[in-house]
Amino acid sequence: MSSIFSSVLSGSFSVGQYLLCLLAAGLCGAIAALALGRESTASRSFLISLVVLPIIVTTVILMVNGNVGTGIAVAGAFSLVRFRSAAGKARDISAIFLVMTAGLACAAGYITVALLFTVLASGVMLLLSRIPMSCDRFAALRITVPESVHFADAFDDLFEQYTKSRKLVKAKTSNMGSLYKLDYRIEMKDPSEAQAFLDALRCRNGNLEIAILNDTEEGEEL
Repeated sequence: MSSIFSSVLSGSFSVGQYLLCLLAAGLCGAIAALALGRESTASRSFLISLVVLPIIVTTVILMVNGNVGTGIAVAGAFSLVRFRSAAGKARDISAIFLVMTAGLACAAGYITVALLFTVLASGVMLLLSRIPMSCDRFAALRITVPESVHFADAFDDLFEQYTKSRKLVKAKTSNMGSLYKLDYRIEMKDPSEAQAFLDALRCRNGNLEIAILNDTEEGEEL
């Protein structure tokens, strides 16, 4: 059993060992990309990046190969990437860390560990995505109202009719103060009544913009 923790590399490495590590890293990235693509709406470019990233990490770490100065330079270069990219969703960040860890394991020569870790971690992601959670019941409601509307109690009767719970989480002015934009966190009594709920709200807010969003996709950026 302990043989899986044996590295295929020793001191210096040959072209064949290098290619073997790259192949394993690419396979780990492909497994993670397939798992993420199955349970999310990740873009094609992001999924391709998941496959390429562990290959890049493996090559970089193999080139450093114990050189402290080169390692610090590489760390500084990678840190700049964070400031050139937009915040990502929690699931996407987790996938990036997954493939980077697999790439590091491949760079150390622990190919079996890298593959086993990737399969287990991807399986856990797939399993957890299928388990119903309490947050799945909630949705984010965004309502735009004119400044003449007293929004504190303007929709109370509609909330009582269509929702189990609601909470005003944010209110801000817009359009030089002539509009208010309200963000609520709601739990619908019956999700199939979402259209009727929106139609009733439109009659109160002067037919301005209204949106119901999946609450699990809101506020999860890191």
